[in-house]
Amino acid sequence: MGSYQPKALGNSLLQDFPIDRTFRNLNHGSFGTYPIAVLNRFRELQDKFEASPDRFLRFELAFYLLESRKALCSLLNTPVNSTVFVKNATTGVNTVLRNLVFQQGDIIVYFSTVYGAVEKLVASLAETTPVRARKVNYEFPISHDELVQRFMDTVTKARSEGLNVKVAVFDTIVSSPGIRLPFEKLTEVCRKEGILSCIDGAHGVGQIPLDLGKLDPDFFVSNCHKWLFVPRGCAVFYVPQRNQHLIRTTVPTSHGFVPVPGIMKTGSELGEEDGPFAKPLDAFLTQSDFELQFEFIGTNDDLPYLCIPDALKYRQEVCGGEEKIIQYCQTLAFEAGNRVAGIWGTDVLSEFCSSGGHLDIAKEKQSEFRKCAFANVRLPITLVDDQNVPQGKLAKAEWPVVKMPDAVPTCRAMEQRLVLKHSTMSPCYVHAGSIWTRLSAQVYLEMSDFEWLAGVFKKIFEELAVEGGMASLDINRKP
Repeated sequence: MGSYQPKALGNSLLQDFPIDRTFRNLNHGSFGTYPIAVLNRFRELQDKFEASPDRFLRFELAFYLLESRKALCSLLNTPVNSTVFVKNATTGVNTVLRNLVFQQGDIIVYFSTVYGAVEKLVASLAETTPVRARKVNYEFPISHDELVQRFMDTVTKARSEGLNVKVAVFDTIVSSPGIRLPFEKLTEVCRKEGILSCIDGAHGVGQIPLDLGKLDPDFFVSNCHKWLFVPRGCAVFYVPQRNQHLIRTTVPTSHGFVPVPGIMKTGSELGEEDGPFAKPLDAFLTQSDFELQFEFIGTNDDLPYLCIPDALKYRQEVCGGEEKIIQYCQTLAFEAGNRVAGIWGTDVLSEFCSSGGHLDIAKEKQSEFRKCAFANVRLPITLVDDQNVPQGKLAKAEWPVVKMPDAVPTCRAMEQRLVLKHSTMSPCYVHAGSIWTRLSAQVYLEMSDFEWLAGVFKKIFEELAVEGGMASLDINRKP
């Protein structure tokens, strides 16, 4: 990349990214993207791998992995021997919960805004183990302190019923709605209450400052491919040494697994000199069993992990460093959310929403939920029940009307039109009786991008009104 002064953030930075110039990438939060400089490094590693697969896998991969782990440890303030990689945050949460041994009476506590795949994981465990679950329900407006209190109320009630709250799963930043949870306070509560904390930080690394040494969670996983400019899929998985004995196996179980002695016949009992269960790739024999488990989980494409040093270099040298990136994205998300809400005459999801479409900017600046690179704006659509009673706390007579059973299909239809007709994307979802859209700020975006998006949505709203509220799904579309 060379040495030069950091560039100005905004649309001029688009030249550094492989994004199609006809597509406005306003949904960075879902799948992320990465600079051409990182893409070039990725392809260079692919060429190196293909030139000599045995040499690369057997004798070079472990060195590259260690370099990447060290780079992330510097960013997150974690020990190298507690920091490894998995493919994505869902895999990390699976690894934690599928390793814990649950007894009758154990429960998992999670929030109603949990990522869908994680809730399915909890359901799967409830089918196959004695564990049961308790959900902390909430809707906006609500404060961070109220959310923590609801968590404690759920724990207290469960214990009054003779149940054991074994582990709590919660986000740093929720996927939908895109809001920042009080994960620091929740981690502290878990520590005081003797509850294992499993943090799904899917949207954490690269979007907000994280000091895991200070936070001290029991388990933490965060995607690097969403906000850190790393190729997909790549996630950091942090397990402090005190809990590594609980992580007996990767998901799936692979070569690094160490069986309980005597559980089955071993190589030594069969007369093999090398002893039991020899590992295929053991370049670093001084590494712990925990580290070795995650070093080689079968033949896979681990090259995204190796791009982390280059991603961090780009962020530092070209963008000006983590603090500058985070500040730019949070400020843009905050101002863009307010601007779009102003254009539509609605509001932004926060402690202070449902104020009749009037934004109190001074109050909004105090919002703890909005301290991230997301903004969630209420769409000017009225949801009604079967008796045509409006469901949201904000509705206007001139807005298109959609019946509640049609709310989710309408969201999918709007997303389809955004992508296929307007070459952009902004996820839509239902919360608290209204439809919202999640805006993602990024270093290559500016306010004008979101003002343009507000106009695109207005065209879609007009189409909704003409069509009587239910958008055509255009099922027989062509890619």
